Amino acid sequence: MSEEISKIISDTEDFMQKALNHLETELVKIRAGKANPNMLEGIKADYYGNPTDINQIANISVLDARTISVQPWEKNMLQAIERAITMANIGINPQNDGNIIRLFLPPLTEERRKELVKRCNVEGEHAKVSVRNIRRDSIEAIKKLQKDGLSEDISKDTEKEVQDLTDKYISLVDKHLQAKEKEIMAV
Repeated sequence: MSEEISKIISDTEDFMQKALNHLETELVKIRAGKANPNMLEGIKADYYGNPTDINQIANISVLDARTISVQPWEKNMLQAIERAITMANIGINPQNDGNIIRLFLPPLTEERRKELVKRCNVEGEHAKVSVRNIRRDSIEAIKKLQKDGLSEDISKDTEKEVQDLTDKYISLVDKHLQAKEKEIMAV
């Protein structure tokens, strides 16, 4: 029984860590006024009929605090990459000069900053829901073990351990959100 309990606890922590990692990935995509090549992560351009990540068909670099350059390895990919960035609706219009695509990040208005904070909070809420769902699944697994003969004391202790993990990861989500909000609201 103790092997099953330790597996439940380790799986719970692994899944909660994955939920936190996913939140971090999503928060990186939300721009905070500074140029970051990760903003283009997940945007796919049509590469000879296959949707392919831009970072696999072009060199993405940061020229300065407000400019990202995208230089395709094949010149004929310029139009497809430009179209993909426009379609991704990330709030930036690509500038194509025939060799390279430049993305100029406009300074954020107060209204836009508040929108971005709301978007961050939505992502944070998704992460919290994931953590709570993981807690629910783990507690159900513990109750199933209790029906199969696990003592009530051990069951309660394990449930408390799962709840402690949940509290820990919920507070980590909140810390990430506060840091991102501070980054976005900094002028």
